Amino acid sequence: MAIEQAAVPEAGGALQVPHARVVPFSAPPPTYAAAVDRYLTGAGIAKSSARIYRISLTTWGWMFAGESAPIDRARRGARPAPFSLAAIDDPSLPPVLAELAAARADAMDADTVNRELSIARKAIGWWLSQGWITCDPTIGIERRPAPPDRTKALAQNQIEALWQLNTSVRDKTLWKMLYESAARADEVLCLDVEDLLTADKRGKIGAKGGAIEWIHWQSGTAQLLPRLIAGRTRGPLFLTSRKAPAGIATRDRCPVTEKARLSYRRAEEIFEESTRLLANPLASPDDIDELEGWTLHRLRHSALTHDAEGGTSTPMLLARSRHASVRSLERYARPGVDAVARHVASRDPAARRRG
Repeated sequence: MAIEQAAVPEAGGALQVPHARVVPFSAPPPTYAAAVDRYLTGAGIAKSSARIYRISLTTWGWMFAGESAPIDRARRGARPAPFSLAAIDDPSLPPVLAELAAARADAMDADTVNRELSIARKAIGWWLSQGWITCDPTIGIERRPAPPDRTKALAQNQIEALWQLNTSVRDKTLWKMLYESAARADEVLCLDVEDLLTADKRGKIGAKGGAIEWIHWQSGTAQLLPRLIAGRTRGPLFLTSRKAPAGIATRDRCPVTEKARLSYRRAEEIFEESTRLLANPLASPDDIDELEGWTLHRLRHSALTHDAEGGTSTPMLLARSRHASVRSLERYARPGVDAVARHVASRDPAARRRG
């Protein structure tokens, strides 16, 4: 925000002491949606994070407009009605926003609610710094206490059963890459064909601040990639099965097939639906619509846990996970039931004597 000084003449020709007038660095965008676009491109949001940021800010757009945000599958493709970013400065908004946010928090899990609130506040801070708005209407909205992370790694036999599912090359490649690389799903889904170094079994992703980081995979992924790419040399690596809708961003459209980049939400839906019977081995196939499958995050969790069980060093686990601190690894480096059983059996004195 720039400060412009103006000299005002007094009676008799003398000048008053200059006073300051606040001038925005640039004209504010005409709509909230445009302000979101400007934030994502101007604030240095990593390519791997931009999709999640947009979803969260779209959700908050409903509440900034004084309406309840859709939840679950109703969120898919939903957009709030156009409104001006200046509406955020409406003095009557904070109490309405607090009520809407509380209702949403009651209907959603704490991790999602807290992540969305954090993203909204980052965007608001950036818009404030541009001089486009003058207040933060989320002040007073508290983060929800998140339950401890109880995500459990999949057992090795469950991972093997996953590879036996009759699914598409795209889905199997995605799942293999997530497990073998221990990468985050949103990072992998943002990969473009030109980001891959297939001969070296690695790919580059954009991290926060624009830094380049690398993910590495193994032979399972390497064997599937040529079938998935099928001669494509650029564009999104993982594609939808249909042509991209009009208006989709160029970077999310394949120039060869005209198909769109596969979204995190759709990839998660496919994986959850595909793994319902694996996650519930005693259930009847007739009840599949009432069952819950696995989440994509469990592939990353499983890869890191299996590495830890196999004796991988802490520095290598940090490099694989790309976490900044050892504390962040605690939830992954918790051996599973089978690993503990093998450990106890290997130290059984009676078994040693029989051996």
